[in-house]
Parts: sequence; structure tokens; C-alpha cells
Amino acid sequence: MKVAVTRLQGKEKNDGERCARFGHICYSVHPLRSEIRQAEIAAFIFAVNKGEFDGLFFASALPAKIVAPLLKKFPRIIAIGPQTAKELGNFGISCETLNSYYSRNFVPYLGEWIRGKHIGIPRADVPNPSLISAIIDAGGIPHEYRCYCLEPSGELLSIDGADAILFTSTLSFTKAIWTKRTDLLVLAIGDVTAAAMREAGTNPVVVGDGSLEGSLRALNEYLTRRGV
Repeated sequence: MKVAVTRLQGKEKNDGERCARFGHICYSVHPLRSEIRQAEIAAFIFAVNKGEFDGLFFASALPAKIVAPLLKKFPRIIAIGPQTAKELGNFGISCETLNSYYSRNFVPYLGEWIRGKHIGIPRADVPNPSLISAIIDAGGIPHEYRCYCLEPSGELLSIDGADAILFTSTLSFTKAIWTKRTDLLVLAIGDVTAAAMREAGTNPVVVGDGSLEGSLRALNEYLTRRGV
């Protein structure tokens, strides 16, 4: 199948190779664009290099790519998935990889260690109050740095030739401009995105585990059940 995948422009990386392993052709569409906040990045790097944090949490690959080459001091670092970990590894930074693709599992992963610890979180300017509350409730001290913002691109997504579209985040769905078709399979990368889609009246036929690979695996299972 030909699958349109929502990505920030230039951040699709090896999507084509990863999709091919599951027998599909993927291409990127861009409902969002990023705007980097240099002052916020500088403040975060200054704090890290001063040793103000006991741990860092990278919840996506973009902040890892932005700040990794500027880091001189490395506290305990946790990445949300292998692609984010790979970005850090490209700059010689070793990290732990969260055992799921959801930030809600960050605090359970750390367990009692988090108590009294200062956690630096470079992220997009997209609120995640449940993560912050979970850290505080567990006795940690979160420090958010909103290093970039996501704005609607205003583009009509080019999906006329697509058999399916995969929405990779809640915001990529809610800000997307696209034309629904009865023959277009609509996929959600994970349950958080799927919930937002259903609330807006779009029911995804496939829900992944938070990863591209998990979504394509779920797509193949769906197609097998349908006898395709």
C-alpha cells in the first residue's frame, strides 16, 4: 500500500526503508512546521552543562537532534524510542531507551529513583500536564524547556494517490487540512492520537503502539483479517 505519513518537513529520515520492510511505500505529508526557539535552547544547555539536572528526558527525536551536539555534561538520559536514542547516539551520547513509546511510562520506568531528582525536559510547546503531574506526584522536580513550537503548515495534504494516511500525533491530526475519502484507510500511531481522532468523529481502522513499525505491523494484521 502507499501510505502518507504525517511528519515535520525534513524529519522523515529513513521512513521509506522502514516501511519497505513491511511491504509498503511511505511518503511524507506536512500538516505542521517547527519554529526553533534559540533562547530557550541556550537556557537549557546552560543548565545542563552547569549540572543542574539529575536526569534528562527526550520525548521525541527533534529536541535530541537540536541539543545533543551542544551538551558537555551528561546526567542520566532517557529517550522515548530507538529513533530518539539514535539521534543522541549520533553525537556519542549513550542513553537508556524507555520500554514503550508513551511518556506516561517515564515515571514508572524510573521508579523510586526519581524521588528528589531534578529532571530536564526539552520539548515542543505542546502541554503534557499528565507527565509533569506524574513526576511531581512521584517526588521529582520537572524542568520543562519548550525549545520549539509547532505551527500549522496550512498545506492541503497531498493524499490523492495514497491508500492510507498515518497520523503520527494528536496535533498532526487536529491541525491537518485533508480530504476524506471512503477508500482511504485512516491510521493512528497510538492510542492517544486515536482518542483525539475519535473525539473529532474520525475512527481510525488501525491503532499502532506509538511507533511507525508498530503501526505498519497493525496495518498488516488488519489487511490479513480483511483477506487483502
